[in-house]
Amino acid sequence: MKDDHPYHVYYDSLEPAMLSKIEEFSLFGYGEVSIEDLWQYLTKKKWKKPEPSIRMHQLVHEILSVKVSEFMTFATIEAYRSPNWFTELDQDELKELLHPKGK
Repeated sequence: MKDDHPYHVYYDSLEPAMLSKIEEFSLFGYGEVSIEDLWQYLTKKKWKKPEPSIRMHQLVHEILSVKVSEFMTFATIEAYRSPNWFTELDQDELKELLHPKGK
């Protein structure tokens, strides 16, 4: 995983806290969350403006205080921002998909 976020140096040390949060999500019925998904949320949303003198215990606290609703809102928005699903279709395939000949 390529990551140029300043907190990436703490990734290995923060992994147990992230696993704990993912287990909590699973208990609430959100079993498809991965460590990479949580890390993306943290680096893109929660830690958008990194503090140069942050302590490890502050990062752990922020991980453990992530709310499911905050994460799911972020994940939903990211899904809408994903690339167009139809980019690999050529024009004929796209026309057939949108206007089937049998109908």
